[in-house]
Amino acid sequence: MSVLKKCSGQDAIKILCNKFGFVIVRQKGSHVVLKKETPKGKIGTVIPNHKELKTPTLRSALRLAKILEEEFARFQ
Repeated sequence: MSVLKKCSGQDAIKILCNKFGFVIVRQKGSHVVLKKETPKGKIGTVIPNHKELKTPTLRSALRLAKILEEEFARFQ
């Protein structure tokens, strides 16, 4: 069973920006592109700004952001 709870795209964006240091780069339609500078290079992810994100969609976005599900779930 997944440790992730369902959340909105806006909630996921707030958590990634406030807790993990991502910044919003651009938005096209409902998809928001986030980036973060690290010593190893740039990391980016895309979050759909939907009312409710399905768990696999959120899991995929976190994989791109190189964030563990457990780390993200602490802030949900």
